[in-house]
Amino acid sequence: MAEPHPTSDRQRIAVVASDTDHAREGLAELTARYQTVAPEHADVIVALGGDGFMLETLHRFLDLGAPIFGMHRGSVGFLMNAYTPEGLMDRLAQGDLVQLHPLEMRATSFSGETVTALAINEVALLRETRQMAKIRITIDGVRRLEELMCDGVLVATPAGSTAYNLSAHGPILPLGTDVLALTPISAFRPRRWRGAILHQSAAVRFEILEHEKRPVSAVADSVELRGARFVEVRENRDVTLNLLFDHEHNLQERVLKEQFAS
Repeated sequence: MAEPHPTSDRQRIAVVASDTDHAREGLAELTARYQTVAPEHADVIVALGGDGFMLETLHRFLDLGAPIFGMHRGSVGFLMNAYTPEGLMDRLAQGDLVQLHPLEMRATSFSGETVTALAINEVALLRETRQMAKIRITIDGVRRLEELMCDGVLVATPAGSTAYNLSAHGPILPLGTDVLALTPISAFRPRRWRGAILHQSAAVRFEILEHEKRPVSAVADSVELRGARFVEVRENRDVTLNLLFDHEHNLQERVLKEQFAS
């Protein structure tokens, strides 16, 4: 949920940028205009780029706990504020703080390798070859779908519901709702299954059937495990991500607008 961001006029800011000319130009402009510090000493971290860089920045500085204020200097900017160098300190002081909890993926390959990773947007299972995937779905210990034949399936957070989940025709989830989206990607059987909305406390387990013939990758944001055998997904309430948005264009308003987009 969005709430006023309690800040002072003497905030220490750090500025980081993606590796593009557009973002680096913004970095040079902001560092010439404002006094900055290293991220580990900052009260707010300003990230210049697109949504991909915003996710990267959130993961990179997760342990610092400082709010991240993104400004759009990339190709996609749903998680970003508009880039305007003037009045930055006032924008930071008056911004809305949004706190999110990521998903935690624990995936095991058929070779025995295990990967644990956090996902801010979604955890997605994707077929690796021309063969359609076969996936069994269990929720909170109860087998709900014996066999899903598909290109893949994903679990999305409310913040991530407007990303890959929306492209896969999943539901948009308003921020502040205690739910997750379970969405198939090009489901073939059962053909009419369109997914489910789960409580945020749900523990989802995917079992890859015929995994040698029909290999599947498990992806949590930018972390991928190929040849997955079992994948477990649940929200990690012990980890909190802090995002800062302009008051008039906060993330909750963007999610609402997306539901009425043509």
